[in-house]
Amino acid sequence: MSKQHSSVRAYGVLLNKGEIALVRSSNPRHQPPLWWLPGGGIDFGETPEETLEREFIEETGLRIGNPRLLHVVADLRSRDNGDKIHTVRIIYQVDLVDGELTHEVHGTTDHAAWFDVDQVMDLNLADYARHALDEVLAKPDNN
Repeated sequence: MSKQHSSVRAYGVLLNKGEIALVRSSNPRHQPPLWWLPGGGIDFGETPEETLEREFIEETGLRIGNPRLLHVVADLRSRDNGDKIHTVRIIYQVDLVDGELTHEVHGTTDHAAWFDVDQVMDLNLADYARHALDEVLAKPDNN
């Protein structure tokens, strides 16, 4: 019998010197590889902003700051086992504080990379990430 799950997650769009930081799904069934924004599930007692800081360090090694709310989106999807997932995604634009780009080990992502803004839309992007990047890149002050 299938189950239903809800998840609240926080993600960040990090644009720095004409490049965007993205992370790649570690799921080998994603072909071509699926890329999305750094971020993830909000732990009990965490604020979305605290989640962003923690997830950026875990997934990219980068410290971020100055989160600015872009939008909140929700989506429904089914897992291979039939379970249904309702995900609420809180998406921010953030600034780079410091750090060196590193890859997460044994997580939902396995690679972090900077992509030129002119190339990022050619990637296999998660729908929510594509929408958020469209919004950020349409702002005149981000070009």
